[in-house]
Amino acid sequence: DVQLVESGGDSVQAGGSLRLSCAASGVTISRYCMGWFRQPPGKAREGIATIFTGGGNTYCADSVKGRFTISRDNAKNTVYLQMNSLVSEDTALYYCATSVLSGAFNYWGQGTQVTVS
Repeated sequence: DVQLVESGGDSVQAGGSLRLSCAASGVTISRYCMGWFRQPPGKAREGIATIFTGGGNTYCADSVKGRFTISRDNAKNTVYLQMNSLVSEDTALYYCATSVLSGAFNYWGQGTQVTVS
């Protein structure tokens, strides 16, 4: 079974940094797209960063571009989200997800909470 476990969420002050981790099992992350999503309180979930297979090209949403970076460690089978210059609008439940033999992200972690004050 595919399992994704996020960690690293915390409460931080505005301007601070956090690094989220997503440890994967049952799937080799280098072979599939991996993404980070977030859901702020009372709002819809949004995709914020994706890392693709092969050369590992990345995509970041405009809302986080220049502040967040997605990366992966194939040896650890783990995807990261480095978040810098955090602002209150970044407060959300953050999820990682993967797309396995599907055109959509079809496996999700349980989420990790980030609160910026």
